[in-house]
Amino acid sequence: MKRTRNIAILGATGSIGRSTLDVVARHPDRYRIVALTAWRKIDQLADLCSRHGATYACIAEESLGPALERQLRALGAPTRVLAGEAGLIEAAMLPEVDCVMAAIVGGAGLAPTLAAARGGKKLLLANKEALVMAGPVFMDTVRRHGSILLPIDSEHNAVFQCLPPAFLAANFDMAGIRRILLTGSGGPFRSRARSELQHVTPEEACAHPNWVMGKKISVDSATMMNKGLEVIEAHWLFGARSHQIQVVVHPQSVIHSMVEYTDGSVIAQMGNPDMRTPIAQALAFPERIEAGVSSLDLFTTGSLTFEAPDFERFPALRLAYQALEEGGTAPTILNAANEVAVAAFLDHRLSFLHITVVIEETMQAIAATAMRAVEDVVAADAAARNRAAAIVSHLGTHVA
Repeated sequence: MKRTRNIAILGATGSIGRSTLDVVARHPDRYRIVALTAWRKIDQLADLCSRHGATYACIAEESLGPALERQLRALGAPTRVLAGEAGLIEAAMLPEVDCVMAAIVGGAGLAPTLAAARGGKKLLLANKEALVMAGPVFMDTVRRHGSILLPIDSEHNAVFQCLPPAFLAANFDMAGIRRILLTGSGGPFRSRARSELQHVTPEEACAHPNWVMGKKISVDSATMMNKGLEVIEAHWLFGARSHQIQVVVHPQSVIHSMVEYTDGSVIAQMGNPDMRTPIAQALAFPERIEAGVSSLDLFTTGSLTFEAPDFERFPALRLAYQALEEGGTAPTILNAANEVAVAAFLDHRLSFLHITVVIEETMQAIAATAMRAVEDVVAADAAARNRAAAIVSHLGTHVA
């Protein structure tokens, strides 16, 4: 008999969190929900805690703690309430928790994700920004505390599935790998000229052709910054150098990524575009479990096409490679500026094309420094956010 694994989901009300709950609910004999967190959505969080029997609920907006407690009591749920960043960290480090799904979007997820690593948890990483912001610090924490790190991004999970079983005990070159091929759909504006993107609305940018995602990630996909962040994430996860990570635009989103070996072999992981596949793979690793995902119908799929990314139309990808090459806190600055710019775009305070202008000007204004501790990350993140906010204010573009 396998013992039940206790799960904490950081970011339970988002798309990854809900997909995780769906997979977990299919296997009540294997998994039990212990803790769920959310940013501000107390009604949704209380409902999920009641339905899934969570022992702990944490609301990141600390002032909403009492309201969450009242909501849970009204539902008759005996769930203990945590609040604020301290509550998120406590939820990530609970002694009874075996596995943490880190699905908080953006820099807000760094502290609790690092806490899960310090706690030696099996860490399912959907929060790519934690690795982008703090790659060396994050990976050092994982190693020192014996945490098991498994990627949830569909591309990195696909790469992981294409690697040899002994990869984790070797390095990139020793495993006979030539390069990683990270696929991406190209987003909703793949075939539109850059001159046509000036008046793009947030609603258009969030209308992804293949995936159901949150607003921030959807905009990142539209600018291809999401793919740029994934290049940096792949560097830290797999030890690949920048020239060993190739982005491939694949509009059908059927091949989720590939690994090319030195003998010329290319191994690909395929499947329907459904995040429950990588979630189930990581939850059960090294086993396989039912995820509720339908079988891939190759006859319906028909042809698969591939394109080189257009760095002129989508300069975010170029900026991400530049940050990775520069190293130190450069990716931290890139990520912080992007978060500020995307938030301004979603708030109709910045045009779509100005998102990358804000990022590039911030990277030029803030000098990257060495990253030795989490304090270096926090300082670079704060400086970049302040500078990016000033650039947004200066641009002053209003989108109706």
